Amino acid sequence: MRVRAVIMAGGEGTRLGVLTAKRAKPAVPFAGKYRIIDFTLSNCVNSGIFDVLVLTQYRPHSLNEHIARGRPWDLDRSFSGGVHLLQPYKGRRDTDWYRGTADAVAQNMNIIRRGNPKFVLILSGDHVYQMDYGKVLAFHESQAADVTICAIRVPMDEASRYGILETDDTYRVTNFVEKPAEPPGNLASMGIYVFSLGVLEEVLEEDRKRRSSAHDFGKDIIPRMVESDYQVFAYPFGGYWVDVGTIDAYWEAHMDLLDTPPSLDLGDRNWVVHTRSEERPPVRVLSGASIRDSLVTDGSVIARGALVERSVLSPGVYVGPNAVVRESIVMTDTYIEAGAVVERCVIDKECVVGHNARVGAIADGPGDLGITVVGKNTYLPAGIEIGRGVHIGPDLRDEDFPSSKKVPDKAVIGVER
Repeated sequence: MRVRAVIMAGGEGTRLGVLTAKRAKPAVPFAGKYRIIDFTLSNCVNSGIFDVLVLTQYRPHSLNEHIARGRPWDLDRSFSGGVHLLQPYKGRRDTDWYRGTADAVAQNMNIIRRGNPKFVLILSGDHVYQMDYGKVLAFHESQAADVTICAIRVPMDEASRYGILETDDTYRVTNFVEKPAEPPGNLASMGIYVFSLGVLEEVLEEDRKRRSSAHDFGKDIIPRMVESDYQVFAYPFGGYWVDVGTIDAYWEAHMDLLDTPPSLDLGDRNWVVHTRSEERPPVRVLSGASIRDSLVTDGSVIARGALVERSVLSPGVYVGPNAVVRESIVMTDTYIEAGAVVERCVIDKECVVGHNARVGAIADGPGDLGITVVGKNTYLPAGIEIGRGVHIGPDLRDEDFPSSKKVPDKAVIGVER
């Protein structure tokens, strides 16, 4: 079966705030040692799909460096597909900044159609899940579909965030509405589409001629196909899937990994999540330290008397003597000094939390997790007290914080608005 996968990986991810200040959303670290895009790439190779195009746009450098030639995913191939990173470019017939998901695909159709694949699998690079795409492709063929949309049930109170589908008994889509204020149901599009090549070219060409179009699959292409005579089907997915598009969703997805059993099994040897990682020494845990219900990655050091509880530590994290880390995500090479307390935080790479600092707090409010976020390469001064739900930008130092060393709940420091 000739299949070409196209991964949409140019998202800015503005709702992730400071975590995407210096990287695209698919490049954001996840679960200690991975990036978000690793799950989609691994799904491809675990499904036997080795012909992959990655469409990048916003701040692609970190993502390009991570994927490189694709060796960790066995995608460093020349004659049988492999991975190719594509960005907007200037030429005799200029392409432009992508105006929507459909426009991004349309601008790269000359490459997508090479080799005449039978099917084009369009994927998002910023969701966390495990899926055998082979089953979706088999369903698409069995239904003689023009397009198949992967769909999942979501809580009714979250349905307005998604494209919502209605189907008949055969899973043929009878209605599709993008992010409705009053959802007619809770069967949501996962942003995963299988198109037959000829149909994809046809609908993209028709969409290109519409000046009023946003050139987006969810807003324009899929609704018009449902209204026309196209065979549009939904593939029901019953596994774990999450769009980690907000700080709350990102934090909650990490907490899901710490459940017993976890919602997503990263230890499943039949479905390995591949990634590019550097060599680090083993984790070192000194006497008197305590680690509970946590994921701790290579190169981390947990000093004497330190406590790490329901947290995820990336490579090279140091937790100093008698420091406490609870319900937090701490990224690569961050240094938490002696006596510091970090609770319900997301702390980006290469930060320092000074001696006896208190950052964040665990106290649920109505609809508010109160997660404090600290941007990359920021130094939090010794003894500072930072409240719940605070957003702190990257590259900050002592002089950027109040002289009182007190930051109230919900404050924003050093973040462009």
